[in-house]
Amino acid sequence: MASAARKRAPEPEPVRPIIVKKIIVEGHGGHHGGAWKVAYADFVTAMMAFFLLLWILGATTEKQRKGIADYFSPTLVETRQKSGGGNGPLGGDSLTAKDKYPKSGGTGTKSITIPRDATGGKMEGAMAAKQRDRARFAALRRQIVEKMQKDARLRRLVKSVRFVETREGLRIDLVDQSDFAMFALGTDRLLPDAQALVRTVAGVISASPNDVIVRGHTDALPYAAGRAVNNWTLSSARAEATRRALDVAGVAPRRFARIEGVSDREPYVPADRYDPRNRRMSVTLAWEKGGADVPAVEPAGVTEEKASAH
Repeated sequence: MASAARKRAPEPEPVRPIIVKKIIVEGHGGHHGGAWKVAYADFVTAMMAFFLLLWILGATTEKQRKGIADYFSPTLVETRQKSGGGNGPLGGDSLTAKDKYPKSGGTGTKSITIPRDATGGKMEGAMAAKQRDRARFAALRRQIVEKMQKDARLRRLVKSVRFVETREGLRIDLVDQSDFAMFALGTDRLLPDAQALVRTVAGVISASPNDVIVRGHTDALPYAAGRAVNNWTLSSARAEATRRALDVAGVAPRRFARIEGVSDREPYVPADRYDPRNRRMSVTLAWEKGGADVPAVEPAGVTEEKASAH
């Protein structure tokens, strides 16, 4: 009975199983409903801008559209083109006009300087410049002839100097004769009488503001076969020698625009390409800017000034 009365030891409780529940959520990258609205808003905005552009093109004039184009093209400011205008809502100058920029140290608009001889048009201004050049060329021509007439050494060379008005300007031709040569035969060495002649010309034209073009010419007499030089190199060398002589005599170096040698391609006597008069130096005083664009319509009294023989 004692064993019956003995209480049994309590049995351990069974271990409860741990249940892990895994929930897998199959998503699609976030909440739906926002991206399409943004895209649609962009599309509607673009369409509004497009129809606004069509309305502006239909409701504005050509002048007003030019003003709008100037506003969206800042690089056109420097051209100073007048834009806009009229009484409409887009009238007036371009918003990007240079005079409308803020100014430091002053107020008001930029002053405009009008040349004294300006007459209101490009052609009129060019004609005025050409008339000034013609008057200057006539005075230079008289001075050169007078100086040569007063010099016993140069008096006999008056027939070797010719004045011709060309599209480039006033061309002064220093022409060889049967009894006078500018250079030693076949060289670019100026002879003494030619040096004196070039100094006289330089002394007169040195005060002129016109650019200077020096061009060398030869006759058609060829060099012997095998020589390294020819009439092209000779005419170029003589043009450079004349430029140096003019430079030494007082013509500013900055005034020389071109130094050229044309060989025998522009003969003074086309009928006889071996004529000594084809050997010459041309010193051209160029027209002022724009003068060369004026049509060659000569006023009364210019014929004598243009004569090839003085």
